Amino acid sequence: MSTRRPLVAVVGDAVAASDSEKARLAARMGELLVEGGYRVLTGGLGGVMEAASRGARAAKGYRPGDTVGVLPGFDPGDANPYVDVVLPTGLDHARNALVGAADAVVAIGGGAGTLSELAHAWMLKRLILAFRVEGWSGRLADTRIDHRIRQPDVPEDRVFGVDAPEEALALLASLLPRYVARHTGVRRRRAGNDGATSTEGEG
Repeated sequence: MSTRRPLVAVVGDAVAASDSEKARLAARMGELLVEGGYRVLTGGLGGVMEAASRGARAAKGYRPGDTVGVLPGFDPGDANPYVDVVLPTGLDHARNALVGAADAVVAIGGGAGTLSELAHAWMLKRLILAFRVEGWSGRLADTRIDHRIRQPDVPEDRVFGVDAPEEALALLASLLPRYVARHTGVRRRRAGNDGATSTEGEG
């Protein structure tokens, strides 16, 4: 039986004052994730990323290695001080695809970079939770990003909107075991006789 702890990405505003609502939500989210048996992945920089990592470090159940940062640049020194495992990718914005490949993604606000991470997570069939706050998380909360059937056994699949970290943790625990389908690669899609595009091959 696998003992691997799921990796949950926390994404959002790259700039957020430590006493702001988004930083508070991120810190509490990071803390609850570690207490719930998850590891926390972020883009490794500031704002929501730093707050989530700080919260994870403050958790009573914290163990070294619980915070992972996937940096856009080459310099590991760019990581915030709460990241245990620093991965300096040198991929710039393309690193967002790696963040979106976590077992699940929790979004708190965010701009274009967060939107990119959420789009990757959606295409990769990952569970997505989004706080109903200003930014792309609030705009996408309670919606479907596109028409694709990502998880046939999850008919209610969508970007699940949440208002509190405790609500997000409860949803994560109940939904993540159902998100078993995985992306298998991009292939050419075919249009049916009615002109509709088949979802076959979307992975």
